[in-house]
Amino acid sequence: MCMFAMLNDFCRGFVPKRPGAPALLIVLAALSASGAAQHSDNPSAHALASPSNAHNADHYYEPLPQETGALGLKLMLRRLHTTASLMQTTAHPDDEDGGMLTLEARGKGVSTLLMTLTRGEGGQNKLGSNLFDGLGVLRTLELLAADRYYGVEQRFSRVADFGYSKTPEETFQKWQGHDIALGDMVRVIRTFRPEVLVARFSGTDRDGHGHHQASEILTREAFHAAADPRQFPEQIKEGLETWQPKKFYIGNVCGFGANTCDANNYTLRLNTGTVDPVLGTSYVQFAMLGLRHQQSQGAANWTVDPGDRFTYYKLVDSLVDSPKDKEGHEQSFFDGLDETLPGLAHRLGNEEKQLPWLMSALADVQMRIDEADAAADKRPETAIEPLTAAAAALEKTILRLHQSNLSNHAKNVLLYPLEEKQGQLSTAIALASSVTLHVVVDAPVGSSPDDAFVAVPGTTFQVTAKLSGPQSPTSYPETVLTFPPGWSSTVLSRETTGNEAITHFKVNVPSAAELTRPYWHRNNPEKEALNIIDDARYQTLPFPPPPITASAAAPTIGRLSAICMVDYKDSAGAVVERPLAVAPAFSVILDPGELVLPAEDGPQSHVQVDVASNLDSKSLSETHHSAGPDKDRPDKDRQNKDRQNKDGTNKDGPNKDGPNKDGGILQIEAPKNWSVDPTKETLDFQDRGDQRRANFTVEPHNRSEGRTEIKAILKSGQASFAEGYSVVTRDDLGTFFYYQPALQRVSIVAVKTPKSLRVGYVMGAGDEIPTVLQQIGMDVTLIAPEKLASENLSQYQTIVLGIRAYDTQKDVTANNRRLLDFVQAGGRLVVQYNAAAGDFNAAKLTPYPATLSRDRVSVEEAPVKILDPTNKIFHSPNEITQKDFEGWVQERGLYFMSQWDPNFIPLLESHDPGEGEKKGGLLVAKYGQGTYIYTGYAFFRQLPAGVPGAVRLFVNLIGSR
Repeated sequence: MCMFAMLNDFCRGFVPKRPGAPALLIVLAALSASGAAQHSDNPSAHALASPSNAHNADHYYEPLPQETGALGLKLMLRRLHTTASLMQTTAHPDDEDGGMLTLEARGKGVSTLLMTLTRGEGGQNKLGSNLFDGLGVLRTLELLAADRYYGVEQRFSRVADFGYSKTPEETFQKWQGHDIALGDMVRVIRTFRPEVLVARFSGTDRDGHGHHQASEILTREAFHAAADPRQFPEQIKEGLETWQPKKFYIGNVCGFGANTCDANNYTLRLNTGTVDPVLGTSYVQFAMLGLRHQQSQGAANWTVDPGDRFTYYKLVDSLVDSPKDKEGHEQSFFDGLDETLPGLAHRLGNEEKQLPWLMSALADVQMRIDEADAAADKRPETAIEPLTAAAAALEKTILRLHQSNLSNHAKNVLLYPLEEKQGQLSTAIALASSVTLHVVVDAPVGSSPDDAFVAVPGTTFQVTAKLSGPQSPTSYPETVLTFPPGWSSTVLSRETTGNEAITHFKVNVPSAAELTRPYWHRNNPEKEALNIIDDARYQTLPFPPPPITASAAAPTIGRLSAICMVDYKDSAGAVVERPLAVAPAFSVILDPGELVLPAEDGPQSHVQVDVASNLDSKSLSETHHSAGPDKDRPDKDRQNKDRQNKDGTNKDGPNKDGPNKDGGILQIEAPKNWSVDPTKETLDFQDRGDQRRANFTVEPHNRSEGRTEIKAILKSGQASFAEGYSVVTRDDLGTFFYYQPALQRVSIVAVKTPKSLRVGYVMGAGDEIPTVLQQIGMDVTLIAPEKLASENLSQYQTIVLGIRAYDTQKDVTANNRRLLDFVQAGGRLVVQYNAAAGDFNAAKLTPYPATLSRDRVSVEEAPVKILDPTNKIFHSPNEITQKDFEGWVQERGLYFMSQWDPNFIPLLESHDPGEGEKKGGLLVAKYGQGTYIYTGYAFFRQLPAGVPGAVRLFVNLIGSR
């Protein structure tokens, strides 16, 4: 990824809110279109919704202060003054040009969308040990938190980040060619309809990462492919129309961080260091506040100094002539385009003459918006009247368009941006009126994100909706709830008190209700580079939308909408909210999810199963099972069958007969001829949030090297549960749910472990290597970094530093001399890779001079040569051969040494195709009486994946004598 480029040029940039609109003030006009889209059977229905319907940060975050009150109204009025639209493409979360996006979306009111091809699931995690798809969910939330500041909508493709790639050719090979990612990009262009398309990268070697280069190559192809009906005709059959952006720009034309650039290299220079009076800071600084949420990428403490900050783009394709200065430079992405509201009429081409009234009608709407802008500068509430007049005039214009004889294509050319303006006007009225809508589940406040209330299929619960504002609550409209098909509600009561109109609802959740889960998955994240789309309705969205929306509409307050929320306490004990989610009655998780067993002389294996209940005593007593397949969705039975586990249980939760209110029987399904003790456990639950843990001992009948699985299943009444979820969140993020089947992947490895060896392990950023070592029978003790100053290190024969230990743990750097003294006295220190090469080298942490670099071998199948075959590391306690480098996942290694003192002996050589030799991935040196080892080989990925050769080699690194 584009790590640290932000510090130079803002290379990278919950789900936040729509640009300029408070999270709880989403326009009902837009929602009325998206309501069907959210839950329709037509896979393209959501794609056909207006861009203002996008399910982004609105569902996960409170509005920023700049998006409320008078400031929020100013931002929304900026949007009302332009019909400009821009789409930027990148490869990963943190690649985006956040300063530019914020300047366009916040500063100029441009409707702006960011398409990030992958979710960053193949990257490194600087916060913990979660990798692959769990990391992808976390990084989606982090990017959405950043988007909240940029003010943009967010989309993704189905291609996955499979780790660092040095060439676009390798990238496309992993992504099975261009067409899958290209089709997703074309879908987004045809849906969002940007006037300007902007690639963050240049498509050249300058971009570095092969994913970066591929993102520009695809964007260049998509610029014209989106307008070609022969390209991806299945999208046209779904109801999408072709779309041709008018201008295409590329970035990274001057190098990231360049505040000067050769005039011939760029067409447009933008100063993102300009201070915006509404935001209260510069665009790039405001964007940095968002970027800092991408903490898994190490961005938590990044800052940008005040002052000019330039970003450069080059126009490489255009359908319009734009004015340029004598050096060939533009002033705006939209030079040569008429982005005024009346200018929409010109988009009709020859059909414009059929509507001689259109230009003046749009000019009248624009005049009312201008009046509202002037009024808002005095007092926000005085803008209500002209905004209401503008909304009425626009509604009349839209009605006349529907009744006109224009072609359907021409109508859509106009209706798409005009319906977006309808939504923006309604939001502006709501901001000016200071009326808000809030809806929350009536449930005890959860003690943590994990304990917050969730809706369970086949149960009921109550919610309260409140309309609040300065007006008399008797003048407020009724609040209504919108659901997926099959859901229903009953109004229990309506009342007014103070300045609030309050409505209480009882909500019925059907037994077939869909769970809140990603709409994509990979069967084998360690090997596959494409996501499988489970529900095409949500394709390209960050996540599926929450299930319940409340709405209310009146001319004087606009049309308000709010996502139904639940309350819980964050880590500081403050009560916060997250969107209502749907979860199964019981969550079943095996811990750990990966198990590595030695083929011989291994310890007994223990399987721990954690089961959590989402049913409280009330919902248990009110559980209803009458709901069958929705009549409006004839394919529902087929969908349910598609989501069956192999054992016939339903992946989405209880079947129509429902779970047993008292709990159920937990069983382990082990491979044939394995022994399991006990054979089953009865688990009892009293209330929601109850958790039970069961431990089983399993003994393989045959310990031949290979892979197998252990499964857990909870049978409760007539329902079965064979999967569980984890709640992915942080105090600064929104929340989503990551599901995994209740199984444990078992790797049996023919590995010999040294006897009586005590190993101390110091965690860095977090990895699962200590767990694997313990599973194969080694004596491993975790040493807290802060204990290094006082710990008796002589009790260990070997100490291992986890990945990025020097990067992330200041105590490791501070006590490095103690670690080297430990080696000098006869111990062995194994240092795994660190990413901050500059800091590592400046601190001189190695016993002899060595230079850490960013050299890596990204192709996991790259040949490995043993340079010193006689070294004991290749013979004790395991014999290492070429076969031990087969079956590795994602990459060989990263952050190799580039230079080293002669006291270091390189043990392995590997390099990517077409590159020179790289011998700095595994260095060993005698230091005093002991041994110092540096390794950049990616053991942190290989050992949890149970790669046999990597397990054997790592055991030798820490245990050969």
